[in-house]
Amino acid sequence: MYGLLDGVRVIDLTTVVLGPMATGMLGDLGADVIKVEPPGGDLFRASSPSRNPGMGAPFMNVNRNKRSICLDLKAKEGLEVLRRLVDGADVLVHNMRPKSVARLGIGADALHDLNPRLVHCAAVGYGSDGPYADEPAYDDVMQARVGLASLLSGDDGRPRLAPTIIADKVVGLYVTQAILAALYARERTDRGATIEVPMYESLASFILAEHMGGRSFDPPVGDAGYNRLLNRYRRPHQTADGFIVLMPYSTRHWRALFELLGRDDWLAKEWVTDPEQRTRRVDELYRFLGEITPDRTTGEWLKVLKSIDVPCSPVNTLDDLFTDEHLAAVEFFEHVEHPSEGPIVSPRHPVRYDTESASDVPTPRLGDNTDEVLSEAGYSPAQIAALRDRDVVR
Repeated sequence: MYGLLDGVRVIDLTTVVLGPMATGMLGDLGADVIKVEPPGGDLFRASSPSRNPGMGAPFMNVNRNKRSICLDLKAKEGLEVLRRLVDGADVLVHNMRPKSVARLGIGADALHDLNPRLVHCAAVGYGSDGPYADEPAYDDVMQARVGLASLLSGDDGRPRLAPTIIADKVVGLYVTQAILAALYARERTDRGATIEVPMYESLASFILAEHMGGRSFDPPVGDAGYNRLLNRYRRPHQTADGFIVLMPYSTRHWRALFELLGRDDWLAKEWVTDPEQRTRRVDELYRFLGEITPDRTTGEWLKVLKSIDVPCSPVNTLDDLFTDEHLAAVEFFEHVEHPSEGPIVSPRHPVRYDTESASDVPTPRLGDNTDEVLSEAGYSPAQIAALRDRDVVR
């Protein structure tokens, strides 16, 4: 954890992955993130595997460097507690649908009346001015709607879902970026901001960056899609003992590979050394790669390809990452002792800064910091006990 955001307090009303990942990164950078959870806790606490209920491994990986307060926002007194927390905060993030926000009275206008310097960020499924605004949005649904499932179709033509929570995680990066930009702007203007980060539009922008294709022009000069990525021969190639990904990309790469293989016939083709022509006929090149890779082992290919600086990699499993020599050398995996879960392993924040860092704070149990946070907000022990007796906090 770095101290770049020391002094910034974030009220985190988000659940599952999108919002918690975004606020988790703010916590990695030193922000004081107060995770406000409902009485049953964030639903993602039930993810598996786990050693104890409510502390699933996936949940823990996106909720470190936070404090947890358990608060019932359906109770009038619960909303009063939240408003007091907002009064001393720099950022509030939620992932509620517009109707829920309006019902609770925690929209940007209402909270800016209370705290004009607040950065109010809504991480929503769809833009609030569109017809889908009040539809529920989850990662699988978003992969389908934005066209990603179609892009992942196999040879059988059946759409597939990526085996990672890619929509939530990608849009989580947009949320973090937006909040940091708003905080920077506030330093110059002394005014807060209202931010809306919609999953659908954000992921569509992410996917279409290279896949606009012929629709980049008006009128279109072809369909959407980037042909190199949609090529059916673009895949891990089988070797004599496994699989490898090799990616000659530049003219230099292709020349070096064909020279290594002694394939003057390919070097003689004018289109092979012309980037624009090569892009249009890349299927022929990828098919060629699939024909030659079975002749050598993965290790043999890696050795010769690295010798000519052609990008390549073995096809790792997830478990292979834990014995990867590079990740070990850069101390990517952190080992910490959790007060209730025992020894825990987690990926560290991947970005490095030329400033001192401290150990990450283990993921809190539900309501671990309720008394502490309320006390900081000015509540007396008697007032906290009264709120607990009425099940407003737990």
